Amino acid sequence: MALLVIASCQLMVVLDITIVNIALPDIQRSLDFSTTSLSWVVNAYTLTFGGLLLLGGRAGDILGRRRVFVFGVLLFVLASLLGGFAQNGGQLLAARALQGIGGAIASPTSLALISTTFREGPERNRAFGVFAAVSAGGGAIGLLAGGVLVEWLNWRWVLFVNVPIGLLIALATPRWIKESERHPGRFDFTGALTSTVGMVLLVYGFIRAAQDGWRDALTLVSFGAAVVVLAVFVLVERRSRQPITPLHMFADRNRAGTYGIMLCLAAAMFGMFFFLTLFVQNVLDFSPLQAGLAFLPVSAVIAIGAGLASRFLPVYGPKPFMVLGGILAAVGLAWLTLTDVHSTYAGSVLGPMLVFSLGMGMEFVSLTLMALSNVPVAETGAASGLLNATQQVGGSLGLSILVTMFGTASTNEAEKQIPRFLQQATPAERVRFERTGELPPPFADEVLTAGVSAAFIMAAIFTVLAALIALVAIQVRPSDLQRLQGGMGPGGGAA
Repeated sequence: MALLVIASCQLMVVLDITIVNIALPDIQRSLDFSTTSLSWVVNAYTLTFGGLLLLGGRAGDILGRRRVFVFGVLLFVLASLLGGFAQNGGQLLAARALQGIGGAIASPTSLALISTTFREGPERNRAFGVFAAVSAGGGAIGLLAGGVLVEWLNWRWVLFVNVPIGLLIALATPRWIKESERHPGRFDFTGALTSTVGMVLLVYGFIRAAQDGWRDALTLVSFGAAVVVLAVFVLVERRSRQPITPLHMFADRNRAGTYGIMLCLAAAMFGMFFFLTLFVQNVLDFSPLQAGLAFLPVSAVIAIGAGLASRFLPVYGPKPFMVLGGILAAVGLAWLTLTDVHSTYAGSVLGPMLVFSLGMGMEFVSLTLMALSNVPVAETGAASGLLNATQQVGGSLGLSILVTMFGTASTNEAEKQIPRFLQQATPAERVRFERTGELPPPFADEVLTAGVSAAFIMAAIFTVLAALIALVAIQVRPSDLQRLQGGMGPGGGAA
C-alpha cells in the first residue's frame, strides 16, 4: 500500500508533464499561443519543477518526508484547480509554474521514501522497478488520458483531473506511510533561486532564438545573463555549508555519469512526445483521443524494458542496460527522422516509437538505482532530488534546443512553400494568408514535418551521447552487484 501511494503521486506528477501535451492544439486555439511560445506551457511546469526539486528534497530531509510529501501534493492540487479555470495565457503559465513547485516538493520525497521504506536488495530493486516504470511510462499514460479528456470534455479537464487524485493521495498517506527521521539543516534559498532563474534565462534564450534569430539582442542578453547567474549558483554552492546541490555527489564517477545520461535522455524524451503529438494531430489528422491511443503501446513497452532490467540487473549490473537503452533510443529517433507528409502511423511512427520506449524502460531503472547507490540515508532526499532535477531541467533545456531546431528548419521550408502556395492560391486564400501569416494544408504540413524531422535528428544525437557517457563513465564494482543481490558490500547495509 505504501508503494501504491508513492507510485500514484509520481504518476500524477510525471503524467502532468505529458497529459497537457495532447491538449496543446486546443490550448493554442483557445488562448492564442504561437507554436514556439506553446512550448512554455510545458516549460513553465518543468522549469520550476526541475529548478526547485533539490530544495524539495532538502525540505524532506529537514522537516520530515511524509509531512513535506503531503504539502507538495496539496499545493499541486490547488495549482491544477487554478490552471483549469485560466482565462488567458498568462494565468495558465502561472498555474503551471505553481504546479511545478508542488511537484518539486512531492516528487523527491516520494523517491526518498522508497529508500527508507524498503530494504536494500531484491525488495528495493522491485520497488525501484515499479517507480521507474511509472516515471517513464507515465508520459504515455498522460497522453492517453489527455486524449480521452479533451475528446469527451475539453482541455481544462487535463488539469482538473489532478484534484480528486491528489486529495486521495493526501488522505491515504498518513495511514500507510510512516514519518521519516528529521535531520538538522538549513534551506539554501539562494541556490534554489539562482539555479531556477539561470535555467529560465537559458531556455528563454533558445526559444527566443527560434522566433527572432541568434543575432537578436534579447536572445544574446538572455544567454549572457544565464551564464552569469549559473556561475553565481556554482559559487554559492561551493561556499555554502549546506548547499542545495551537494557538489561532492559529482565526485563519484558513476553518479556524475548517471546525471549526465539522464540529462541527455530527458532532452530526447520530452522532445519526442512534444513534436510527435503535434505531428499525429496536425499532419496525420488524428483526433485527441486517437492521438492518445496511438501512444498507448509506449507504456506497455516501457514496462517490458523496465521489467527486464529489474530482473537481470543483479546479474549483469546496470551498465549494459544503460548502453543498450541509449542505443535503442537513438535507433528509434533516427527512424522517426524519415517521417514525411505521406507517412502513416503503422508504417512510420509505431515501430520507431516502440524501439525508443524499450530503450527508455531499461534506462530509467538502471539510472534510478545507480543514482542512489552508496548515498548516506541523510542525503537520499538530495540525491533523489538531483536525479529528478536533471530529468526535468534536461527536458526543459532539450525541448528548447529542439524548438530552436524546429523553428530554423520550418522557417527554411516555409520559404520554399510560400511561393508554391501563392502560385495556386485563390484571392480569398491570399487575403487569409496576408492576415494570419499561416499557410493552409498541405503546405503547412510540409513546413511542420520539416521542422519535426530536424528536431528528431537533434534528439537522436542526445541519446547517442547518453550511450557514450554510459560506455565511458560508468564502472560497476563487484560490491555494487553484491548490494543489488541483497548482500553486504563496503559501505552497504544488510538486506
